[in-house]
Amino acid sequence: MDKWKRSARLVDMTRQLLVQPYRLIPLTTFAERYHAAKSSISEDLDIIDEVLKAEGNGELETVAGAAGGVRYIPDIGRDQALHVIQGLCERLSNPERILPGGFLYLSDLLGDTTLVNEMGRIFASVFGGKKIDAVLTVETKGIPIAYATAAYLRAPVVIARYDYRVTEGSVVTVNTVSGSGKRMRQLSLSKRSLSERSRVLIVDDFMKAGGTVRGMFDLLNEFNAEVVGVGVMLEAPARERLVDAYASLVQVRELDVKERRVQVDLGNIFNRERWA
Repeated sequence: MDKWKRSARLVDMTRQLLVQPYRLIPLTTFAERYHAAKSSISEDLDIIDEVLKAEGNGELETVAGAAGGVRYIPDIGRDQALHVIQGLCERLSNPERILPGGFLYLSDLLGDTTLVNEMGRIFASVFGGKKIDAVLTVETKGIPIAYATAAYLRAPVVIARYDYRVTEGSVVTVNTVSGSGKRMRQLSLSKRSLSERSRVLIVDDFMKAGGTVRGMFDLLNEFNAEVVGVGVMLEAPARERLVDAYASLVQVRELDVKERRVQVDLGNIFNRERWA
């Protein structure tokens, strides 16, 4: 396309920004692609920024200077986040999800790509201002949410594993305590997967006492890494937590296996300053 109509230019420019969050794109790149003056590109970006902010979908950040440009900062408004999480609560409140041992069936939710994408956007909105170098999760169910979150943060995903694999190369291994505190497990992370002193966001699907998350903290200590936040999809009741600061999307208030009754409520994510 030699000469772009403005409407087409706006659509294509918006697409490029949304699929590359946090990537700094020089104005020259847009000007050359659309054969347009930088002043026209700046006017287009102002329109896109206005619409993003009005709909609660984030904003555009402009960086001045020769090496500057524009980048998309993802976000989600409180009402949008509330709608997603209330829907999640409704689906989790189905007593058919109760499994022996007091667990809830989650696999279908973690396979729902639309829902997982929205959960990732929520976590990215909450933690996005913290300069995150990597998103860490533990195999296996936390992986979809971690990837969704990392896609919005434009960060790599690092996976801690319970079973050593030769394809991981040299690993760092720590002992962790299960949520019930009745058994020990080993948690490993490849030495090549994370740089020293990285700033890491931990994301997982489920937390009870927090033994697994605590294990990930211990692993990161071996890399001299800094934990900048912890996000979990679902938190269950526990007498004692091994993790103090975390953001949960939903929390189980009551789970009665015998009576086949489960009560799920909003997590503590709405207690945070940005949405309180």
